[in-house]
Formats: sequence, structure tokens, C-alpha cells
Amino acid sequence: HIVAGAGELHLEICLKDLEEDHACIELIKSDPVVSYRETVTDKSNQQCLSKSPNKHNRLYMTGEPLGEEICHAIDEGELGAKQDFKERGRFLADKHGWDVMEGRRIWCFGPEGTGPNVVVDTTKGVQYLNEIKDSVVAAFQWATKEGVLCDENMRGVRINVEDVTLHADAIHRGGGQIIPTARRCFYACFLTSTPGLLEPVYLCEIQAP
Repeated sequence: HIVAGAGELHLEICLKDLEEDHACIELIKSDPVVSYRETVTDKSNQQCLSKSPNKHNRLYMTGEPLGEEICHAIDEGELGAKQDFKERGRFLADKHGWDVMEGRRIWCFGPEGTGPNVVVDTTKGVQYLNEIKDSVVAAFQWATKEGVLCDENMRGVRINVEDVTLHADAIHRGGGQIIPTARRCFYACFLTSTPGLLEPVYLCEIQAP
């Protein structure tokens, strides 16, 4: 079982109550684990390429920070996947200085479809792109849920899909080929964008007369 709390003292009190008042038996406990978030602090220093296992498909991507203001807007529900794409483009252009078309071409948020990380389609005139969209989205959910540094959730990462080369035959560009390829490419973008760790902090509001 996992016991979650706001800090070490909080957990200590919860476990003491559980041990002495409720369970009335000695409990075997591990040391507390702190949940971090993985992020990037700079734009990718190169374009990242990943080839599919059959060598017929190539993905070219770059990474960059999303910005704390946009992360906060996503956390607060002002920006999300359920929003109309035109509204989303206008919101990002007016408040955060994005290009309207890029704001409209966000493929997904992650992890779990709602997190503060995005994939943006910046390609031009790529054939069969919509056929691999679901596979890329699935790979992004996986990559942002289990980051490359310490298997923690990512935060504040923007991935730009810059170019895609796909095989003409649909059988050679299925999920089995694209998902692991896209995941490797996301990790490469993350590592080339000066990765970092975010640690949790207490937020206290004190009101005094």
C-alpha cells in the first residue's frame, strides 16, 4: 500500500495513528519517497532523428521549454485538449506570443492527456502524417509519464515535430514501428534541451490582521 502526504511530518503522524490506533500491529515501512518532475531549460541544440526498427520511417523533432505561465494555465484548466482548436490558438497567440497556427496544431497534452507538456506539429506538406498521429500521441503519453532522468512525470516540455519521412505502404508504418521510435525521439529532444529536475515546495498563504 502507498500512503501519500504533504511532507515527512504529515506521513509520520498518519503512520503513527494507523499503527497505534487503527491497526494495532507493527507496520513494515520503507523510507519516504519524494515525487520530482523532469523539465527542460533551453531549446534543443540540434534536430533529433529517430529511425523505426524496419528503417523505413524517420521522425525529426526538437524540444524546448513550454514556459511556467502556460504550465499554470494548463493546471488551472484555462488551456486543454477539450478546448476548440481555434480558441486555443487565439489564447496562446494573445497571451503567450505563440504563432496562431502552431497553437491550433497542438496534437496532445501529456501525461494522461491533461498534463503540462505538448506536442506541436510544425511540419509542412508531409504525406500520411495523420495516420501516425495516434501512435505519436501514445508514445508521448508514455514518455511524459516516465521521464528519461528518473522515471518521473515531465513538466513544461514542448516537442516540435519538424519533419517526418514515412513508408508509402501502411503495413510498414503501424504502431509497432512508430511508438518506440517516437518515444526515443522524445527522450533525445529532452536530453538535448538541457534537462533539469523540479522539486516540490510548500505553498503557504498567511493572512494577518
